Amino acid sequence: MLTKEVGDMAELVRVTQDGPVCEIALNRPDRLNAINDEMVLQLHRALDGIGSARALLLWGEGRAFSAGRDLSEMKLGEEDAARVLRETLHPLFLRIYTLPIPTFAAVQGACLGAGLGLAFSCDVVIAAEDAMFASPFARIGAVLDSGGHFHFVRSLGRQRAMDLIYSGRRLTGKEAEAMGLVSRAVPADQLLPTARQLAQAAARGPTLAFRLSKRIAQAAMVADFPTVLDLEAEAQGIVARSYDFQEGVRSFLEKREPSFRGE
Repeated sequence: MLTKEVGDMAELVRVTQDGPVCEIALNRPDRLNAINDEMVLQLHRALDGIGSARALLLWGEGRAFSAGRDLSEMKLGEEDAARVLRETLHPLFLRIYTLPIPTFAAVQGACLGAGLGLAFSCDVVIAAEDAMFASPFARIGAVLDSGGHFHFVRSLGRQRAMDLIYSGRRLTGKEAEAMGLVSRAVPADQLLPTARQLAQAAARGPTLAFRLSKRIAQAAMVADFPTVLDLEAEAQGIVARSYDFQEGVRSFLEKREPSFRGE
């Protein structure tokens, strides 16, 4: 693996290139990877440098994925909360959500607030069985943000989403898996190996087809059935002319493993 620092200040984000997979690790374990402005800046710089990576894996050092925004740096009563969200956090979440490669988050420990928004901006969330997901905003008199309503309602339904918002109930990774909030839950010591295996497999797969499927899946949350059918037909027309499709068919006929290039 090749590792490089991001940012001129404290190294709050570490970037590792493992073959076709770019790994970005939140590196503020003493603060449970609480997100501040400098970490957001370093995350953007990390994303600037992913280059030809064919998959992204996001995870956190230490006991937690991320406990959310660092409230100790908030200017209570002075800051414009809407502006902070719209100008600082939202662009980061949207950038990850729309990355044209498969994206994975490996979550251990606390995954709260902005940390939850960061994890769920990824395509697939793998959780440690003892991870902890929650909406703790009621405790501080705030509104769930960072895309929490979007992810909770679409994954859990309105009633379960509002239950979590009203109660602040914490879900373990196993509970989150059972409710459909995360893709899968695994023992804590298997979290990174499992996530890395999934990311490597996706990166070595037909990433052109994956990119198109990602767009369709996002559109399908608001589109009707005929629209999704049309999007699928359009995408199939594109990949039918691709190297990966030809390689996939040839490898199937020749009874060998395909060697995809993402083109």
